[in-house]
Amino acid sequence: MASLSCSAEQLAPLFGANVTSAAAAADYICGQFSVVSDKFIDTSYAVDSTYLLFSAYLVFSMQLGFAMLCAGSVRAKNTMNIMLTNVLDAAAGGIFYYVFGFAFAFGSPSNGFIGRHFFGLKEMPSSLFDYSFFLYQWAFAIAAAGITSGSIAERTQFVAYLIYSAFLTGFVYPVVSHWFWSTDGWASAGNTGNLLFGSGVIDFAGSGVVHMVGGIAGLYGALIEGPRIGRFDHTGRAVALRGHSATLVVLGTFLLWFGWYGFNPGSFTKILNAYSSGSYYGQWSAVGRTAVTTTLAGCTAALTTLFGKRILSGHWNVTDVCNGLLGGFAAITAGCSVVDPWAAVICGFVAAWVLIGCNKLAEKLKYDDPLEAAQLHGGCGAWGIIFTALFATKKYVNEVYPGKPDRPYGLFMGGGGKLLGAHVIQIVVIIGWVSATMGPLFYILHKFKLLRISEEDEMAGMDLTRHGGFAYVYDDDEHKHGIQMKRIEPTTSNGKDII
Repeated sequence: MASLSCSAEQLAPLFGANVTSAAAAADYICGQFSVVSDKFIDTSYAVDSTYLLFSAYLVFSMQLGFAMLCAGSVRAKNTMNIMLTNVLDAAAGGIFYYVFGFAFAFGSPSNGFIGRHFFGLKEMPSSLFDYSFFLYQWAFAIAAAGITSGSIAERTQFVAYLIYSAFLTGFVYPVVSHWFWSTDGWASAGNTGNLLFGSGVIDFAGSGVVHMVGGIAGLYGALIEGPRIGRFDHTGRAVALRGHSATLVVLGTFLLWFGWYGFNPGSFTKILNAYSSGSYYGQWSAVGRTAVTTTLAGCTAALTTLFGKRILSGHWNVTDVCNGLLGGFAAITAGCSVVDPWAAVICGFVAAWVLIGCNKLAEKLKYDDPLEAAQLHGGCGAWGIIFTALFATKKYVNEVYPGKPDRPYGLFMGGGGKLLGAHVIQIVVIIGWVSATMGPLFYILHKFKLLRISEEDEMAGMDLTRHGGFAYVYDDDEHKHGIQMKRIEPTTSNGKDII
């Protein structure tokens, strides 16, 4: 907020000859005026910080959504395992993002590849960032890790979760977010001094930075592990291994929907920003529009999936509809702030078919992902990046990314193909980076027999072999009736006991 000016030299001549001490009176008035001006500045910081903190809380609530969605999508015998991994994604991610991740992502000034300041939040708060910004970005980082955990559910050793989660949140994800979100990033739309193709990449809330990174990381984990036992029969035909609770899936979906209102609108990080002072239209309007485009994309994707799957399978399937809804959200995340509401409907419609197509391809390739995470977040996230390059409007691009009035915008909106070129590069480099980092990590874990559990453990369920018992009590009187649950000791893939 610009400060207002007031000085004794300006006011003293206005008092006239009858005032005993015009200069003293002017000093007093200006002093009070400065106090009021400072209060307005303080209030603007407080309002923006409160808005960002509230958005961070919303994004963090998505962890509960991921936990419920994952729990409902796996079989009952692995419920405790997947819930614990979701808790530790947040906990391990918090430590590693604090020590390394935030600095790699936003440690300005830096080069275009990686940040180099604010390790362990040293020198915080600063003129660049306050603690609320760190909390918000941490919530994003652990969301990426939560996506990956779904892809490798029901067959992964617990130590592998800890290793990949720390590596993803502490290094892999932060480097990508530096490229596209830091003002120093080589492809960032905020790097007005060196814009890729004159536009930079407009990935507002992370269809690529968050969803593609998490989805592709999960893709490599699931590919290297292989499908769950029984997912494909001896002829190669897909066998449905349905999750145990549609109730938890729906609960998780609504929690994620709720959290997405912090994920997308919250990515403005500030709300008290007037585009023209004294007008009803300002950044608060853009925040509201972003919430609307997010909603419309998800709703359209849900309805499209509902009828699409009904035509293809003959069933009204609530789990498919929930995944379709989330696919629409993942797709609109990149362009939510720079497209019109009608375009969001197109985004959601196409996202639903992208997800359906990716799932069909996964079955053909005998790829097993219990949460459809790679297909949903990777496939729909990539579509969202392309969608933004096609439908971003000139007006909204200039409002959200000021400082360069001739910035390219959507191809279909008359803005040329430069933005599309930048976004194709984004897709390519994210795939390349995650492949070069997470692929070798999962392969090394596999070679050291730290990735997949043994066949015996998988058949029995990890809750019983790794976590001391089932998540659900099926019979309170089991001991009265002489039924006892025998704990099965965990084994490695070669049949030997492990500690």
